[in-house]
Amino acid sequence: MTTPSAHASPEPADVPAELLAYRHTIDNIDAALVHMLAERFRCTKKVGELKARTNLPPADPERESRQIARLKQLADESGLDPVFAEKFLNFVVAEVIRHHVQMPEGSE
Repeated sequence: MTTPSAHASPEPADVPAELLAYRHTIDNIDAALVHMLAERFRCTKKVGELKARTNLPPADPERESRQIARLKQLADESGLDPVFAEKFLNFVVAEVIRHHVQMPEGSE
C-alpha cells in the first residue's frame, strides 16, 4: 500500500487496509475533479473575456441545453444518475455565468 499524500485526509490506525485503499482512490479522484474544474474555469474565463470583448451575452441557453442533453446521455451510458449530472452541470454553468456577468465590457 502507498503512503497517503499530504493532500489526503488523515485516517485512524484501526481502519481496514481495503477501506484505506478505497479511500485513497477516492482522494485521488477528488483531487482530479478539483484540477479538472480549475482547468474548465480557466477555459470558461477566456470564453467570458471573448464574450465581453465582442459584446456577446454571458449566457447561451441553446448551448446549455445541448450540453445538458449530451451530459445526461453520457451519465446514463456510464451508470451515473442523469438527473445528478444535470444538477451538477447547472451548478457549474451558474458559476461560469456569474463570473461572466462580473466581467466589465471590453475587458481582456
